Amino acid sequence: MTDFTDAAARATELRKQIDQHNYRYYVLDEPAIPDAEYDRLFNELRSLEEQYPDLVTSDSPTQRVGSQPSPSFSQVQHEVPMLSLANAFSDDDLHDFDRRVRQRLEGDAGVEYVCEPKLDGLAVSLLYEDGVLVRGATRGDGTTGEDVTSNIRTVRNIPLKLQGSGWPAVLEVRGEVYMPRAGFEQLNERARDEGSKTFANPRNAAAGSLRQLDSRITAQRPLEFCAYGYGRVEGGELPDNQHEILLKVRDWGLKINTEMRLVDSVQGCLDYYQILGEKRDSLAYDIDGIVFKVNNLDQQQALGFVARSPRWAIAFKFPAQEEITELQDVEFRVGRTGAVTPVARLRPVSVGGVTVSNATLHNMDEIERLGVMIGDSVIIRRAGDVIPQVVQVVLERRPDDARSIPVPQQCPVCGSDVERTRIVKRSKGRETSTEGSILRCVGRLTCQAQVKQAIIHFVSRRAMDIDGLGEKSVEQLVDHQLVHSPADLFRLTVPDVLALEGFAELSASNLIESIDASRRPALARFVYALGIPDVGEETAKLLARAFGSLERISQALPEVLEYLPDVGGEVAHEIHAFFDDLHNQQVIQQLRANGVEVQEEGSLGAEFAASVSFADFIARLEIPHVARTSADRLATAFGSLQQLIEADWLDLKQVDRLNEKAIKSLRGYFQAEQSRQRAQAIEAQLREFGMHWESPRASTDSLPLAGQSWVLTGTLETFSREVAKAHLESLGAKVAGSVSAKTHCVVAGPGAGSKLAKAEQLKVPVLDEQGLLDLLGRHGVTS
Repeated sequence: MTDFTDAAARATELRKQIDQHNYRYYVLDEPAIPDAEYDRLFNELRSLEEQYPDLVTSDSPTQRVGSQPSPSFSQVQHEVPMLSLANAFSDDDLHDFDRRVRQRLEGDAGVEYVCEPKLDGLAVSLLYEDGVLVRGATRGDGTTGEDVTSNIRTVRNIPLKLQGSGWPAVLEVRGEVYMPRAGFEQLNERARDEGSKTFANPRNAAAGSLRQLDSRITAQRPLEFCAYGYGRVEGGELPDNQHEILLKVRDWGLKINTEMRLVDSVQGCLDYYQILGEKRDSLAYDIDGIVFKVNNLDQQQALGFVARSPRWAIAFKFPAQEEITELQDVEFRVGRTGAVTPVARLRPVSVGGVTVSNATLHNMDEIERLGVMIGDSVIIRRAGDVIPQVVQVVLERRPDDARSIPVPQQCPVCGSDVERTRIVKRSKGRETSTEGSILRCVGRLTCQAQVKQAIIHFVSRRAMDIDGLGEKSVEQLVDHQLVHSPADLFRLTVPDVLALEGFAELSASNLIESIDASRRPALARFVYALGIPDVGEETAKLLARAFGSLERISQALPEVLEYLPDVGGEVAHEIHAFFDDLHNQQVIQQLRANGVEVQEEGSLGAEFAASVSFADFIARLEIPHVARTSADRLATAFGSLQQLIEADWLDLKQVDRLNEKAIKSLRGYFQAEQSRQRAQAIEAQLREFGMHWESPRASTDSLPLAGQSWVLTGTLETFSREVAKAHLESLGAKVAGSVSAKTHCVVAGPGAGSKLAKAEQLKVPVLDEQGLLDLLGRHGVTS
C-alpha cells in the first residue's frame, strides 16, 4: 500500500477485525482465529501506523492491551498499569532488542537477562495488604481490569496469607493463572461424559474458569498460578533485580517457574530459547514463547516504556502451534484393532515449523461436537510429535457448498460391517447399554488392516501356541501373500516357508510340525485365539466352560451371554457381532476345512444348568417401572413367559403391590411384536442351552469349588502358578489377581507379600503349597 487513502481504509478495517477478535477472546472466551493469525493482523496494523503516523488513533489496538472488561464483574483500576510485551519472532529480532537496550543504557558495561517461559493463560494481579490477600484482578485493558477475588481465592496454590516475613505492607504480585495439560484433559473428559461443551485448549479453559460468576464452579477447575513480576509496592522494599525479587516472592509462598534462568548475554537468551523449545512438549503446561527481561531494576527504569510495552522486556514467540486452513475431505482409516478413525485431509499449512496436510478428527462424536463439514475453514493444533488435530471450526468462513461428513457403514478396507462400540452402565443392579464413540470393523480375521495383528495374536503362546512364528515371520507371510487369514496357516508347506527370510530346511520343517501340533486346540484356547474384542483369556475360559461348544458360543444371543458372570452388555455385543459377521464365519469354516478340530466339552457347564430363574429373566427385560421386587412377584404369580404374555389387565391387577404404571408397561411391552418376539427368542435359547428355569439341574460334584474366588501368591515348587490356576479352574474356581472380602481362599508360597498381608487383615483363609496339593488330591486332581 503506497497511498494514504488506501492505508487509512485498510487500517480502519484492521482495527475493526482486531477489536472483534479481542472481544471474542477476552469477553466471550470464544476465539475465532489462532494466535498466529491475530499476530499477523496486529503486526500489519502496527506497520501501517509506523509508516503513516497520522493514522494512529487513541483507541487503536496498538495503543492499549486487550479489550474492555466484562460488565459482569466490578472494575479495578490498576495504579501501576499492567502493560503487554513486544514480540520477537526471530533471532534477528532478539539481537535488535539487545542492541536497542545497550544503546539506550549507553555507558552500562553489562546487561543480565532473566529468562522465563511465557505461560499460556490469563494475566492477573494479586494484592496483599499486611501479608493477607485482599484482591485479585484480571489485566483487562491494562488500566482497568475485573475484580475476580472470589475466584482467585479458590486457586489452591495462591496463598491467602504470605509465608515468612519481611514483605512490604502493600504488595501487588503479578503472574499468570493457567491450567496444566493433565487437568485440562480431565476437565474435557468430564465435560464429554456429561454431554456439556468442551474447551478448545488449556488457555481458553483457564480464562473461562477464572471468569465464572459462580466461584464454586471455579473451585472445581484445576487452575494454578505462577508469579512473574510485581506492581504496586508500599511500606517496604524489594531487591534491586528481577531475579532476586522472584526468589523472594517464592519465599513468601507464591509459585514461580522452576525453569527460570539468569543469563549474561543475548547468546545466553538464544541458548535458553533453544533448550526450552526442545523441552516444550514435555512440560506439564503450555507455553507459547520465552520472556526475556533486563534483570537490574535501575537499568529497567533507565530504559523506560513505550506507549504499549516496557523497553526492557520482550517475548520471543515459538513457531505457531495453531494455524487456520481448509478441510478438503475426510477419509476413514482402519487401525490394527479395527477402530475406524476419521482423518481430515487439509490444504497444506505450516504449523510449528512442520507442513501439515492431515489431522485426526478422533471419532464421529468429535465431528458432531465440532460441527465440522467438508469445505470448512478449521483451526489446526500441533504439539511436538502429537498427531495434529482439528480443534475448532471458523463458522464465519463456511462456504455455501460445505458438505456433511457421512458415517461409514462398511469397512473401507475389507467391506465388513462397521459398528459402534457399546458403553455399558450399571445402576441399582440394572445395566443399560448405549452407543459408544468408536466405530469398529467387525471383520477382524480377514480385514487386511488388521490381519497381521490378528495372526500374531492367533499363534501366540496362550492362544494356539504355534512355536516359531514371531512377528517378523507373520509379516513376511502376509507381505508375500502366502497367508490372508489364520486359516491359511494350516495350508502352508515347507517350500512356502523356505521362501521367507531367515528360514532353512530344519527351521521350516519345525514350523510346519508346530502348526500341525496345534490342530487340536482346547475350546478356550481357540476362542481366545480368535481375537474377539474385549475377550481375554478368562472370558474365553468362561465361555468354553459355560457353553461347552463353539456352536453354542457362536449362536448365543447377547442377552443370553449377559447371564454369564462378568460378561456385561459391551462384551456380549462384541462376541455376538464377531460371530454374526459373514467374513469371520468363513474363516472359522476354512479353519475346520484345513484340519483344525476344536476339542469341545459338548455339554453345558454343570453350574450353569437351570441357572436362570424366571424372576431374573423378567428383571433383565428392563421393562419400565418393573423393578426386581415386581419381577419376583410376577414370576410367582404366572410361572411361565407365555402366561405372562397372555395376562390381561385384571390378571395383572391381582399381583400384590404391582402399580398401574408397571401394569401399563407390561401390557405395552408384550403387545409390541418386536419386544415380545425378542423375549420369546431369549427364552427359547435358554431352554435350548439348558439354562432355563425349567431345565434339569446337573450335579456339581465335579465342580466343588464353583462360585469360589481364589488367589495365588508367592512361589510354588511343585508346579507353576499357571498350572495351579488351571487345576483350580478345573474344579470350578475363579482365580483372581487381587484379594478382597469376597475371596474364598489364598494360596501363599514363599515370597508372598502384600496379598498375604491383606488376606490376614481380612481374615481370609490361607493355604500353603502342601495344603493346595492335599485339596487337589482329595478331588482327584494330580500334579
